[in-house]
Amino acid sequence: MSEAKAKTSGLPAQAEAWQWPEEKWRKIVEKIRAGRSLKPKTWKGGARCAVALSFDSDHETQTLRWGHDSPGRLSAGQYGARVGVPRITRLLDKYDIKATFFVPAVVAMLHPDEQKRAVKEGHEVGIHSWIHELNSQLPPKNERDLQMRAADVLEKTCGVRPVGIRTPSWDFSPHTLSITREMGLLYDSSLMADDDPYELLEDGEPTGIVELPVEWIRDDAPYLSMDRFGSARPYTPPSGVLEVFMREFDQAYESGGLFLLTMHPHVIGHASRIQILEELIQYIRSHAGIWFARHDEVARYCKEKAKL
Repeated sequence: MSEAKAKTSGLPAQAEAWQWPEEKWRKIVEKIRAGRSLKPKTWKGGARCAVALSFDSDHETQTLRWGHDSPGRLSAGQYGARVGVPRITRLLDKYDIKATFFVPAVVAMLHPDEQKRAVKEGHEVGIHSWIHELNSQLPPKNERDLQMRAADVLEKTCGVRPVGIRTPSWDFSPHTLSITREMGLLYDSSLMADDDPYELLEDGEPTGIVELPVEWIRDDAPYLSMDRFGSARPYTPPSGVLEVFMREFDQAYESGGLFLLTMHPHVIGHASRIQILEELIQYIRSHAGIWFARHDEVARYCKEKAKL
């Protein structure tokens, strides 16, 4: 609010949120909203539940994003590429499951063979920033440039143009959706307004963009991350994480919805933790009517059934 408007409204120049007029907070709330549900009556092949496994291959960008150069922290990220991804892809191949890997452009440049191999094996590679930067801290023109350049790098590396995006740390700015629309992407997977897919609205208008919602509950990092110099400490044993994920799947199965799980190769890829994923896959496969699918496949199916 300008000082002139503040004086005429009786509010200070930097008004607190509780001082905002309805017009201000309503405009903020309505900028990006959940529209109609895109949950189909049944999933592909008559399946009861869709299961979409995803892996955010942050690797070294978890350190680089902050401008840090610690070899120790960088080595923890390298573990994701050196050990985590191979361990994950072997497990997926064992159960004939295709997944989605969200990859920062810098990671694609550091580990191009990893991305090429993923696509060759039938997995999807999606946009996940340039260097795992926070979108909400970027000027709009820089966010746009980085998102578009990231897509170009992934296309050049993989030979396939990405159709979906997951913002780093699920940090979604007021400008992210308009950039995504401009790029003609099929879906986003960064927001949390539902358990099941929905159409994104921008300023109250339908966009045709499919949202595949995420949730911190269905993410390995909050339970298992470690930061020696920060407050993050693993606080849940693998068995506890498995139980949470199983209960989340149970509800998705009961409701005939989508079970979308977010994991990180440098987290889930460790020996005691990859067992979480394998036991979860075995548990899911013990149920009838399961469709394991990549994110792009889920989004296309929802869009087709909803005739978007």
